[in-house]
Amino acid sequence: LLDNDWGLIAKESEIALERLASPTGLAYVIYTSGSTGKPKGVEILHRNTVNLLSWSGREYRKEDLSGMLFSTSMTFDLSIFELFVPLTIGGRVYVVKDLLSFLEYSDLPVTFMNTVPSVIESLLSSGKLSETIRVINLAGEPLLPNLVNRLYELDHIRDVYDLYGPSEATTYTTFCRRVPNSISSIGSPISNTQVYILDSNENLQPIGVVGELCVSGSGLARGYLNR
Repeated sequence: LLDNDWGLIAKESEIALERLASPTGLAYVIYTSGSTGKPKGVEILHRNTVNLLSWSGREYRKEDLSGMLFSTSMTFDLSIFELFVPLTIGGRVYVVKDLLSFLEYSDLPVTFMNTVPSVIESLLSSGKLSETIRVINLAGEPLLPNLVNRLYELDHIRDVYDLYGPSEATTYTTFCRRVPNSISSIGSPISNTQVYILDSNENLQPIGVVGELCVSGSGLARGYLNR
């Protein structure tokens, strides 16, 4: 109660608190899905997140980021993109309980949304994809060319992105702006990120040869909590 407590407040120091956050400091811990075993807490640093936000601010138009739909649970790393990318460029965030709740508020001027291909397919089939949406990020599942073509048939859709990334590499690792009739692809690394296709001995594979995808760069997390 400020009116009653000014006497106590006046006794406190006026010296600014020391800034403890640094690029190498822990920003947050987020858990993996556990699809390959027990869920693990991934330690993301401030510099990891800043790299994602900086890349996003350069890759996407400011006007498209001005109305971001925030429908992802805070326990999922996509929420970092949906919340902080628009705020860092002065955009708006429209918070809804989930994507189904968004359909009840068709008057929201959402310009940008993130989801998985199966959900977009359902929205397309139901005819409930808002006409204010200009850019769609799709990840988590294979994005087939037919679905890309159907999205571009809508006059208001300008960009469809196919993205890939594990929690251990801060939301998105690679991206591809898909165009009509293009082949399926997770694209190229985002800024300050490298990906390698390696064999079982960690040697580079020739182009076109199957191998394991390994990631390095500024988005790579510090490690797993308590491991």
